[in-house]
Amino acid sequence: MADRDDVGLDDGAAVERQLGRLPRGSWSVAHRCPCGLPDVVETAPRLPDGSPFPTLYYLTCPKAASAIGTLESSGLMREMQARLAGDPDLAARYRAAHDDYLARRDKAAAAAGVAPLPQGMQTAGGMPERVKCLHALVAHELAAPGVNPFGREAIDALPEWWADGPCVRDEPEGETR
Repeated sequence: MADRDDVGLDDGAAVERQLGRLPRGSWSVAHRCPCGLPDVVETAPRLPDGSPFPTLYYLTCPKAASAIGTLESSGLMREMQARLAGDPDLAARYRAAHDDYLARRDKAAAAAGVAPLPQGMQTAGGMPERVKCLHALVAHELAAPGVNPFGREAIDALPEWWADGPCVRDEPEGETR
């Protein structure tokens, strides 16, 4: 885990432009888009003031986020939720994704030198009992391939968001593509 100043300027500037603001707390690049820019960051589970920040993997690419938003509005999460309720094997794999997220978040806390989050604090995306946010599930699957079954399904359903070029470029402040 690195503070913004410890991350390469290109990554820091890209994430700042992607988010439209400085990223909060301590973070590192967890996955890179095929265009080469960060698209998922791993965040420390506590902000500098000690307050909890349970989102370990955060999707930063606005093009990917937009494409995922389209999937969410299509009703895909309702379909996934229905399958989760009726498929014990899928439910077990989703529970394993939740457990993986907890373990990785605790490891990130140790690496950042902060107290782990309390037992029972949510992970991401509604895990393990709901399908609530595909952005979080996709971020988890991109950062830890093969772990999150719904994240994988969503990735497989996405268009190639990077195909027409990176979401941000080295341009004057305030100008992004």
